[in-house]
Amino acid sequence: MVPSPPRGARTRARLTVERLRDLYPAVTELRHENPFELLIATILSAQTTDRSVNLVTPELFRRYPTAADLAAADPAAVETLIKPTGFFRAKTKRIIAASRKLVEMFGGVVPSNIDDLTKIPGIGRKTANVILGAGFGVPGFAVDTHVIRLSNRLGLVRTKDPVKIEYQVCSMVPPEEWTGLSLRLILHGRRVCIARRPRCEECVLNDFCPSSTVRPKPRRTRATVAVAGPPSSRPVPTPNRPA
Repeated sequence: MVPSPPRGARTRARLTVERLRDLYPAVTELRHENPFELLIATILSAQTTDRSVNLVTPELFRRYPTAADLAAADPAAVETLIKPTGFFRAKTKRIIAASRKLVEMFGGVVPSNIDDLTKIPGIGRKTANVILGAGFGVPGFAVDTHVIRLSNRLGLVRTKDPVKIEYQVCSMVPPEEWTGLSLRLILHGRRVCIARRPRCEECVLNDFCPSSTVRPKPRRTRATVAVAGPPSSRPVPTPNRPA
Protein backbone atom coordinates (compact mmCIF):
# COMPACT_ATOMS: atom_id res chain seq x y z
CA MET A 1 0.00 0.00 0.00
CA VAL A 2 1.27 3.45 -0.96
CA PRO A 3 0.97 5.95 1.94
CA SER A 4 -0.47 9.43 1.47
CA PRO A 5 2.02 12.28 0.85
CA PRO A 6 3.13 14.30 3.90
CA ARG A 7 1.23 17.44 4.81
CA GLY A 8 2.10 20.32 2.51
CA ALA A 9 3.84 18.01 0.01
CA ARG A 10 1.80 19.21 -2.95
CA THR A 11 2.79 22.82 -2.39
CA ARG A 12 6.44 21.87 -1.94
CA ALA A 13 6.30 19.74 -5.09
CA ARG A 14 4.90 22.65 -7.10
CA LEU A 15 7.58 25.03 -5.81
CA THR A 16 10.30 22.47 -6.47
CA VAL A 17 9.17 22.05 -10.07
CA GLU A 18 9.04 25.81 -10.66
CA ARG A 19 12.37 26.70 -9.12
CA LEU A 20 14.45 23.82 -10.47
CA ARG A 21 12.97 24.48 -13.91
CA ASP A 22 14.52 27.96 -13.73
CA LEU A 23 17.90 26.53 -12.72
CA TYR A 24 18.56 23.38 -14.78
CA PRO A 25 17.77 22.12 -18.26
CA ALA A 26 15.80 18.88 -18.45
CA VAL A 27 18.51 16.72 -20.01
CA THR A 28 20.53 13.70 -19.07
CA GLU A 29 24.30 14.02 -18.85
CA LEU A 30 24.74 10.70 -20.66
CA ARG A 31 25.76 11.38 -24.25
CA HIS A 32 23.65 9.53 -26.80
CA GLU A 33 22.33 9.86 -30.31
CA ASN A 34 19.36 7.49 -30.13
CA PRO A 35 17.37 5.35 -27.67
CA PHE A 36 19.64 2.32 -28.15
CA GLU A 37 22.73 4.30 -27.16
CA LEU A 38 20.87 5.76 -24.18
CA LEU A 39 19.77 2.29 -23.05
CA ILE A 40 23.32 0.93 -23.14
CA ALA A 41 24.81 4.06 -21.55
CA THR A 42 22.28 3.92 -18.73
CA ILE A 43 23.18 0.30 -17.95
CA LEU A 44 26.87 1.26 -17.94
CA SER A 45 26.21 4.18 -15.58
CA ALA A 46 25.50 1.88 -12.62
CA GLN A 47 27.99 2.49 -9.77
CA THR A 48 30.03 5.01 -11.73
CA THR A 49 29.82 8.58 -13.01
CA ASP A 50 28.23 9.76 -16.24
CA ARG A 51 31.60 11.26 -17.12
CA SER A 52 33.23 7.83 -17.02
CA VAL A 53 30.51 6.43 -19.25
CA ASN A 54 30.84 9.31 -21.71
CA LEU A 55 34.56 8.56 -22.05
CA VAL A 56 33.97 5.01 -23.31
CA THR A 57 30.71 5.12 -25.26
CA PRO A 58 31.94 6.98 -28.38
CA GLU A 59 34.28 4.14 -29.29
CA LEU A 60 31.83 1.48 -28.10
CA PHE A 61 29.10 2.81 -30.37
CA ARG A 62 31.50 3.35 -33.25
CA ARG A 63 32.33 -0.36 -33.20
CA TYR A 64 28.84 -1.57 -32.28
CA PRO A 65 26.29 0.96 -33.59
CA THR A 66 23.24 -1.32 -33.41
CA ALA A 67 21.75 -3.88 -31.06
CA ALA A 68 22.57 -6.63 -33.58
CA ASP A 69 26.22 -5.57 -33.65
CA LEU A 70 26.55 -5.56 -29.86
CA ALA A 71 24.62 -8.82 -29.53
CA ALA A 72 27.24 -10.54 -31.68
CA ALA A 73 30.24 -8.83 -30.07
CA ASP A 74 33.24 -10.62 -28.56
CA PRO A 75 32.84 -10.13 -24.78
CA ALA A 76 36.59 -9.74 -24.31
CA ALA A 77 36.67 -6.83 -26.77
CA VAL A 78 33.72 -5.14 -25.06
CA GLU A 79 35.32 -5.60 -21.63
CA THR A 80 38.42 -3.79 -22.81
CA LEU A 81 36.38 -0.87 -24.11
CA ILE A 82 34.22 -0.35 -21.02
CA LYS A 83 36.79 -1.20 -18.34
CA PRO A 84 37.03 2.42 -17.04
CA THR A 85 33.38 2.28 -15.92
CA GLY A 86 34.12 -0.41 -13.32
CA PHE A 87 32.48 -3.83 -12.88
CA PHE A 88 33.22 -4.22 -16.56
CA ARG A 89 32.77 -7.99 -16.75
CA ALA A 90 29.27 -7.88 -15.27
CA LYS A 91 28.36 -4.85 -17.36
CA THR A 92 29.60 -6.54 -20.52
CA LYS A 93 27.29 -9.47 -19.85
CA ARG A 94 24.38 -7.10 -19.21
CA ILE A 95 24.72 -4.96 -22.31
CA ILE A 96 25.25 -7.97 -24.57
CA ALA A 97 22.27 -9.77 -23.01
CA ALA A 98 20.14 -6.64 -23.38
CA SER A 99 21.15 -6.30 -27.03
CA ARG A 100 20.31 -9.94 -27.74
CA LYS A 101 16.89 -9.54 -26.14
CA LEU A 102 16.27 -6.42 -28.19
CA VAL A 103 17.05 -8.36 -31.34
CA GLU A 104 15.03 -11.45 -30.36
CA MET A 105 11.93 -9.70 -29.03
CA PHE A 106 11.83 -6.31 -30.76
CA GLY A 107 13.83 -6.66 -33.97
CA GLY A 108 16.66 -4.58 -32.53
CA VAL A 109 14.40 -1.57 -31.90
CA VAL A 110 14.13 -0.14 -28.39
CA PRO A 111 10.47 -0.25 -27.29
CA SER A 112 8.81 2.96 -26.13
CA ASN A 113 6.66 1.63 -23.30
CA ILE A 114 7.59 0.67 -19.76
CA ASP A 115 6.15 -2.86 -19.85
CA ASP A 116 8.30 -3.91 -22.81
CA LEU A 117 11.37 -2.06 -21.60
CA THR A 118 11.36 -3.89 -18.28
CA LYS A 119 11.40 -7.23 -20.12
CA ILE A 120 14.96 -6.46 -21.22
CA PRO A 121 17.73 -7.79 -18.94
CA GLY A 122 19.29 -5.03 -16.87
CA ILE A 123 16.36 -2.65 -17.31
CA GLY A 124 14.31 -1.88 -14.20
CA ARG A 125 11.74 0.86 -13.69
CA LYS A 126 14.38 3.52 -13.05
CA THR A 127 16.28 2.83 -16.26
CA ALA A 128 13.06 2.40 -18.22
CA ASN A 129 11.80 5.80 -17.09
CA VAL A 130 15.11 7.43 -18.08
CA ILE A 131 14.83 5.91 -21.56
CA LEU A 132 11.18 6.92 -21.91
CA GLY A 133 11.79 10.50 -20.87
CA ALA A 134 15.16 11.28 -22.40
CA GLY A 135 14.93 8.90 -25.36
CA PHE A 136 11.32 9.19 -26.48
CA GLY A 137 9.85 12.24 -24.80
CA VAL A 138 7.35 10.04 -22.98
CA PRO A 139 6.72 11.15 -19.37
CA GLY A 140 8.63 9.00 -16.91
CA PHE A 141 9.83 9.70 -13.37
CA ALA A 142 13.12 7.91 -12.77
CA VAL A 143 13.97 7.33 -9.10
CA ASP A 144 17.68 6.95 -8.34
CA THR A 145 19.59 7.52 -5.11
CA HIS A 146 19.57 11.31 -5.60
CA VAL A 147 15.81 11.39 -6.16
CA ILE A 148 15.24 9.18 -3.10
CA ARG A 149 17.36 11.51 -0.95
CA LEU A 150 15.92 14.80 -2.22
CA SER A 151 12.28 13.74 -2.28
CA ASN A 152 12.57 12.77 1.39
CA ARG A 153 14.58 15.85 2.42
CA LEU A 154 12.03 18.08 0.70
CA GLY A 155 9.17 16.37 2.46
CA LEU A 156 7.54 15.18 -0.75
CA VAL A 157 7.47 11.60 0.55
CA ARG A 158 8.27 9.61 3.66
CA THR A 159 9.53 6.40 2.13
CA LYS A 160 12.72 5.03 0.60
CA ASP A 161 10.82 2.64 -1.68
CA PRO A 162 11.48 3.76 -5.31
CA VAL A 163 8.13 2.55 -6.67
CA LYS A 164 6.20 4.31 -3.89
CA ILE A 165 8.21 7.49 -4.46
CA GLU A 166 7.47 7.33 -8.18
CA TYR A 167 3.76 6.85 -7.57
CA GLN A 168 3.49 9.60 -4.94
CA VAL A 169 5.45 12.25 -6.82
CA CYS A 170 3.63 11.50 -10.08
CA SER A 171 0.33 11.95 -8.27
CA MET A 172 1.35 15.50 -7.29
CA VAL A 173 3.08 16.65 -10.46
CA PRO A 174 1.61 17.00 -13.98
CA PRO A 175 2.80 14.31 -16.44
CA GLU A 176 4.56 16.87 -18.60
CA GLU A 177 6.84 17.65 -15.64
CA TRP A 178 7.74 14.09 -14.63
CA THR A 179 10.85 13.70 -16.78
CA GLY A 180 12.15 17.21 -16.17
CA LEU A 181 11.68 17.04 -12.41
CA SER A 182 13.50 13.72 -12.15
CA LEU A 183 16.45 14.91 -14.25
CA ARG A 184 16.63 18.21 -12.35
CA LEU A 185 16.48 16.53 -8.95
CA ILE A 186 19.40 14.36 -10.03
CA LEU A 187 21.43 17.40 -11.13
CA HIS A 188 20.53 19.30 -7.95
CA GLY A 189 21.51 16.29 -5.86
CA ARG A 190 24.91 16.15 -7.54
CA ARG A 191 25.64 19.85 -7.32
CA VAL A 192 23.93 21.25 -4.22
CA CYS A 193 21.91 18.80 -2.12
CA ILE A 194 24.77 16.32 -1.81
CA ALA A 195 24.51 13.36 0.51
CA ARG A 196 26.93 14.14 3.33
CA ARG A 197 27.15 17.92 3.35
CA PRO A 198 24.23 19.54 1.56
CA ARG A 199 24.93 23.14 0.54
CA CYS A 200 21.75 24.54 2.05
CA GLU A 201 23.07 28.09 1.92
CA GLU A 202 23.23 27.84 -1.89
CA CYS A 203 19.92 26.06 -2.37
CA VAL A 204 17.03 27.79 -4.15
CA LEU A 205 14.64 25.59 -2.16
CA ASN A 206 15.92 26.49 1.30
CA ASP A 207 12.99 28.73 2.24
CA PHE A 208 10.50 25.85 2.26
CA CYS A 209 12.64 22.70 2.54
CA PRO A 210 11.97 21.02 5.92
CA SER A 211 15.57 19.82 6.03
CA SER A 212 17.22 23.19 5.41
CA THR A 213 19.92 24.06 7.94
CA VAL A 214 20.09 27.77 7.11
CA ARG A 215 17.89 30.80 6.88
CA PRO A 216 16.54 31.50 3.40
CA LYS A 217 18.86 33.31 1.04
CA PRO A 218 17.87 35.50 -1.94
CA ARG A 219 16.97 33.26 -4.85
CA ARG A 220 19.42 33.01 -7.71
CA THR A 221 18.44 33.69 -11.28
CA ARG A 222 18.74 31.02 -13.91
CA ALA A 223 22.20 29.47 -14.02
CA THR A 224 23.85 27.91 -17.00
CA VAL A 225 24.53 24.25 -16.36
CA ALA A 226 26.85 22.55 -18.84
CA VAL A 227 25.40 19.17 -19.69
CA ALA A 228 25.45 17.05 -22.79
CA GLY A 229 22.68 15.25 -24.56
CA PRO A 230 19.56 16.36 -26.43
CA PRO A 231 16.58 17.44 -24.33
CA SER A 232 13.30 15.61 -24.66
CA SER A 233 10.79 17.66 -26.59
CA ARG A 234 7.76 15.47 -27.14
CA PRO A 235 6.04 14.72 -23.82
CA VAL A 236 3.02 12.47 -24.01
CA PRO A 237 0.72 12.77 -21.00
CA THR A 238 0.27 9.04 -20.41
CA PRO A 239 1.01 7.99 -16.81
CA ASN A 240 3.38 5.11 -16.15
CA ARG A 241 1.73 3.97 -12.97
CA PRO A 242 3.47 1.23 -11.01
CA ALA A 243 1.75 -2.11 -11.01
